[in-house]
Amino acid sequence: MSKLKIAVQKSGRLHDDSMKILKEIGISVDNGKDQLKASARNFPLEVFYLRNGDIPQYLRDGVVDAAIIGENVLIEKGKDISIVERLGFSKCKVSIAVPKSSDAKSLKDLEDKRIATSYPNTVNQFLETEGINAQLHIINGSVEIAPNIGLADGICDIVSSGSTLFKNGLKEVEVLLKSEAVLATSPLILDENQKLVDKLQFRLKSVLKGRQNKYVLLNAPNEKLEDIIKILPGMNSPTILPLAKEGWSSLHSVINKNEFWEVIDELKQNGAEGILVCPIENMVL
Repeated sequence: MSKLKIAVQKSGRLHDDSMKILKEIGISVDNGKDQLKASARNFPLEVFYLRNGDIPQYLRDGVVDAAIIGENVLIEKGKDISIVERLGFSKCKVSIAVPKSSDAKSLKDLEDKRIATSYPNTVNQFLETEGINAQLHIINGSVEIAPNIGLADGICDIVSSGSTLFKNGLKEVEVLLKSEAVLATSPLILDENQKLVDKLQFRLKSVLKGRQNKYVLLNAPNEKLEDIIKILPGMNSPTILPLAKEGWSSLHSVINKNEFWEVIDELKQNGAEGILVCPIENMVL
């Protein structure tokens, strides 16, 4: 039986988040310490643990069928690689930063300056679009030290929390792009393995949909049901069950997490009581 070969980053936050979501979609991976390849017990899948920057070439060559990878890496090294699903985790920015003592306040202040980066393609394209001329120093590894040792006037690198910039006395002056983890596929993937990707993607969509919503149960007097139903449309419509208490009902529905507190406040104002909120593991639509 064919196995789907999927690459993930071998260490770091993206690795941890990738393995977490594989577990959430019911895939158990036997990954011993320092293994570069591991098999799943309950899904025809092999996981390859690779350097993030090497994954686009592995996809391009068909060594792996799919990958969970940072979108920023594909923008830099794999624009020809297809993204099939945005995964919503391991979010970051690719930003230009300068020392806090620098007079530079925006991108235009970096005209004819030196920028150290591990993302030369991304930076060159952005600077060309913005009409800025700058000299790039390509560094593989920690670029934050470059201004402190006189190698560059600024840097361009990924930014998550901003703590690394702060620790190195840097300030952000321009955001080039925003990135998140994505599921990408090889242009050489076989049809039988594409079917496995489709199954994987279906599970991922269910988990991601669950993460975006919360399950809500509440009690309300029957005379308030019509108003509350307008607030709680649910997936199609809320579930309504009569309570033992005369004139009262229990409503079950789903709320988008981004609208959660506003909806809860509105429910209370319209007579809802005993509101119970639960996380959703999966939503199969």
